[in-house]
Amino acid sequence: MNSPLPPARSASAPAAPVVSRVRVGRLDLCCTDFGGSGPPVLALHGTFGRGTEFARLAADLRGRARVFAPDQRGHGLSDRAADYGRDGFVEDAAGLIERWGRGPVVVLGHSLGGITAYQLAARHPELVVGLVVEDVGPVMRRPEVEHPVLDVRGWPVRAPSRAALAAAIEARGVPDSAYFLRSAHRSADGWRMLFDWSDMTAVQEHGVGDWWADWLGSECPALVLHGARSTLLPRSLAEEMVARRPRTRLVRFPGAGHWVHDDAPEAVAGAVADFLDDVTAP
Repeated sequence: MNSPLPPARSASAPAAPVVSRVRVGRLDLCCTDFGGSGPPVLALHGTFGRGTEFARLAADLRGRARVFAPDQRGHGLSDRAADYGRDGFVEDAAGLIERWGRGPVVVLGHSLGGITAYQLAARHPELVVGLVVEDVGPVMRRPEVEHPVLDVRGWPVRAPSRAALAAAIEARGVPDSAYFLRSAHRSADGWRMLFDWSDMTAVQEHGVGDWWADWLGSECPALVLHGARSTLLPRSLAEEMVARRPRTRLVRFPGAGHWVHDDAPEAVAGAVADFLDDVTAP
C-alpha cells in the first residue's frame, strides 16, 4: 500500500530528499520530493532521464520552491508501461499533482517532459498555475528538428563495470554517455540500465508531431528556457513560441546546449526563481 506523500519541511533545515512510490492508475511511479518551502513545482525530466537529475536545481531553489520530481513511466525506478503515448504521460502528471494535494502547481519540463508540461496545462488548466519549458518546442519533427528520434534499440543493457557500460554506449556513436549513465544502477553482476532501450525509442517516437494546438491551448504564464547551442530547439522556433503565445517570456543561455539546467545551473535557477516570484505574487 502506498503511504501518503510527505508533508512540507522547513527550508531552514535542509534534509535528504524523500523518495516514495506513488500509485497512479495502473502504475507505481517513483517520486523524489526535495522538500523545502515555497510554491510547489512539479519537475518532469526528458527521455532517458530521472527525477533525481533536478537535484541541483532543487537545491538552488531551496526556500524559493518545493520541487517534486517523478521518474516518469518506463524511466528510472518507475514501472514500465504497455503504452508510451502522450496521453499516458499527461495523465500520470495530472494524477501525481492530485495525489500531492498541493495544486495548482508550476510545472517545469525538460525536453519531452516539456511537451508533457504544456499538454498538461492545455488539458488540465485547473492543475497548472505556470509553465517552465526547457529547450523543446511545439514541433518535434523534420525539417524543424533534424533528428527528433535517436534509435537506441539493441543498445547495451549491462556491463561488468560502470566504465565498461559507458564505453559500450559511447561505441554506439555517443560522444558523452554521462546523461545516460544517470540511469545506470549497480547490480549483483555489474552495472545495468534502469530503462529498456526499446521503450525509450517508443517514448521518442510518440513525441514526434505538431503540438502547436497544445502549446497555444493554455493561458497561464510561461517561461521558455532555450540553449543557444541546442540541436532540438532552433532559435527561430523558440522566438515563434513566444510571439504566438501571450504571457510567455523567453530566456536564452548563450553557452548552453539542450541540457540547459546542466550547462548553466545558476542562471537557470535564477530565471526560474524570478518566474516563480512573478507567478505567485499576490
